[in-house]
Amino acid sequence: MKTHSDAWSLVKDLHQPRPAIFWADLLFSAMAGWGGFGVALLAKPFSASMWLGFLIATCALYRGLCFVHEISHIRRSHLRGFETVWNAIFGIPLLMPSFVYVGVHSNHHSLATYGTDQDPEYLPFAKSHWMTVVFAAHSVLIPLALLLRFLILAPIGLLWPNLHRWLVVHASSLSMNTLYRREETPSLTSWMRRWEMAILVVWLAAATIAWHYGLGWKALAVWSGISACAALCNALRALGAHRYESTGTPLDREGQLLDSIDTPGALWTELWAPVGLRYHALHHYFPGIPYHNLGTAYARLVSSLSPEAGYQELTSPSLPWSLRRLYRCGKSGQQSGRSAKLCAQPPVRSTGN
Repeated sequence: MKTHSDAWSLVKDLHQPRPAIFWADLLFSAMAGWGGFGVALLAKPFSASMWLGFLIATCALYRGLCFVHEISHIRRSHLRGFETVWNAIFGIPLLMPSFVYVGVHSNHHSLATYGTDQDPEYLPFAKSHWMTVVFAAHSVLIPLALLLRFLILAPIGLLWPNLHRWLVVHASSLSMNTLYRREETPSLTSWMRRWEMAILVVWLAAATIAWHYGLGWKALAVWSGISACAALCNALRALGAHRYESTGTPLDREGQLLDSIDTPGALWTELWAPVGLRYHALHHYFPGIPYHNLGTAYARLVSSLSPEAGYQELTSPSLPWSLRRLYRCGKSGQQSGRSAKLCAQPPVRSTGN
């Protein structure tokens, strides 16, 4: 974008989070999500009620999980107790404690590591369509990996320090980049241990109750299905969030912006990219804007900045458009060894989803 100062002047009043919106959204997502989970669990298998509950639970719990993105950006003093409550109602039951993202996601925004092998959320998908396919397909196995990590390896690690140190470095980050390594520190290790013990206590209690009422295997199946669907949705969202054309060298803020994508869309977009994630290019340029103000910020920039600023070219008409572009770019890049012309084409503005 050629007019950073102009853009900043348009959005500088939108950086303050509104706690009431955060809390209401979080608690409503929890009630809808776990209510839907209960319906899916207690309804007759494969009945309409079960599928309706499953759908509601998937959408609402996925939305709730996405709040960890906001937690990683907003100061704790602005939302006191929010991270703890989030962990209690989403992080622990879904085996996704906040420590897998907080302290990790910052490397995805860092001017020193974005797009490099130390960026946990970046892979060169624009160079290989097979990498895109494998990444999307493997996401449905994430629930199995979480069960292994927190219910089998974590208890062993709590008793065996060497294993726990390995888990801290290699298996405690929500990362798509297998080369990413987390730095072990005493404070991080202590933080992880507390939440790992909390997970064990809560899951042991929940498993005892479920098996007492004869719902053990069904509860695990419903949980796994919902988690797999949410993981697949998040993987597709992540693939549509960037162009993934970095050469592996660090990019400045404008470079990150140009490598990122906004997909404003409508209701459908809010389902697959909730909590402001559909404004991903805008978020990389102004990461301090809370999710509830991103729509306003986007509207101001699009309506006020001149076409020469180039911001409108970062908007995709839909997720399918972005995924097709990335796949074709990767396919042509792999065949020719260089980026295809399609990779350089800006999205076509539309009111798609």
